[in-house]
Amino acid sequence: MNPLRKKRLLIIVAILAGVGIAVTLALSALKENINLFYTPTQIASGEAPHDTRIRAGGMVEKGSLKRSADSLDVRFVVTDFNKSVTITYRGILPDLFREGQGIVALGKLNSDGVVVADEVLAKHDEKYMPPEVTKALKESGQAGPDSTPPAKQG
Repeated sequence: MNPLRKKRLLIIVAILAGVGIAVTLALSALKENINLFYTPTQIASGEAPHDTRIRAGGMVEKGSLKRSADSLDVRFVVTDFNKSVTITYRGILPDLFREGQGIVALGKLNSDGVVVADEVLAKHDEKYMPPEVTKALKESGQAGPDSTPPAKQG
């Protein structure tokens, strides 16, 4: 083989190997950092992976909020009006967190079917509901509270 041709072939192989390694690293980083959203129905039916960071959301059931007397541990139930899932959280809940409103919790699903959250996100105004929760409620046939559109002014 001609030395010039051999040199070009080695350069092409090195470039292809470098691109392959870069793509592999990028895909593995994306796979580790992706947080898929699951509704309580999907979690209850076993669609959500265990010990993988997920986002779970729905409406906080009225009367389900239980606070620990001696720590920052909180336990509450989230529903999509078909199924419910328990969420535990250690920390201070957002100021706007209330029963009967839509939330999204980021955490891991344990073997008992409880989401152990490390972050809880609550709505930020009277009419807002996280888009994932709104979509899940519409798919389940429920409108949920505060979902009626404002009347048109004319």
